[in-house]
Amino acid sequence: MSELMYKRSGDYLFPEMELTKEEQRPLGKYGLMRLRYLENERPGLYTRLLFSGKLMEHLQEIEQTAQNRLERLMILLPKQKGVTEELKATNQMAWVAQMNSLKHQAEELILSELIYS
Repeated sequence: MSELMYKRSGDYLFPEMELTKEEQRPLGKYGLMRLRYLENERPGLYTRLLFSGKLMEHLQEIEQTAQNRLERLMILLPKQKGVTEELKATNQMAWVAQMNSLKHQAEELILSELIYS
């Protein structure tokens, strides 16, 4: 671990801290949802992650895991429910409605498994 440098401003010393590349990456939908959950519902865990410098790493990992899980579920669920390309070709509105319903189901799973746990 590198030594922390300080700069003086009047009578005060402030640490010179820069964001890591991980911290500079913007958070997506699921990372932000997890952040709000930790802040509001799990303040102890939020503080521990923040002070250990692992908060952004945790949030980025949640974001990536949630996105990967959503992609996998959106391949699996239509097959299980019989939502086919044939339906898409014959009745686009029904296909869109069913795909939206499946995406909602997939997101509910992700929220319960990853975000709000």
